[in-house]
Amino acid sequence: MQRLEHLRQMVAYNTWMNARLYEAAQTLPDSEISVERGAFFGSILGTLNHLAVADLIWLGRYTGHPAGFAALQALDSLPRPSRLNQPLAADIRELADLRTRLDACLEALAQEIREEHLDQPLSYRNTQGAEARKNFFALLMHLFNHQTHHRGQATTLLMQAGVDMGVTDLLALIPNHP
Repeated sequence: MQRLEHLRQMVAYNTWMNARLYEAAQTLPDSEISVERGAFFGSILGTLNHLAVADLIWLGRYTGHPAGFAALQALDSLPRPSRLNQPLAADIRELADLRTRLDACLEALAQEIREEHLDQPLSYRNTQGAEARKNFFALLMHLFNHQTHHRGQATTLLMQAGVDMGVTDLLALIPNHP
């Protein structure tokens, strides 16, 4: 599998899982979504909020790529968080709207990226202000790995609240080979 194919598969998985995750979360009352459950970001809402915050931060960093991706202009109308737990929405419905917009931005970005963009280094500052310069493809894969990590936490929190997510594996989207 080529890297662009892999990137686009990860974007498709991301969109699919986020849609399912938010659908499952919205079956619960707001009070259940916001209840402290001892997770790193507290609640189901806190965990989903953190994922949106992290995606906004990383997508904002990607605007520094020399290719100047047009897809990232969608960020102009979105919040610019400065903390990893910064609240972005009043409730799950508002956060779901933001999630849909972020996923659309990622889908557009994946279509715009070309193979030659992947090996270019990206310079950025982390949330503490430390400078970094890293391979762009590796940073894209980090975004998806981070999402998978915290979605796993969110599915555990949903299970604790009585909501079964069912299949969550990327394997569900990998077609059978002839």
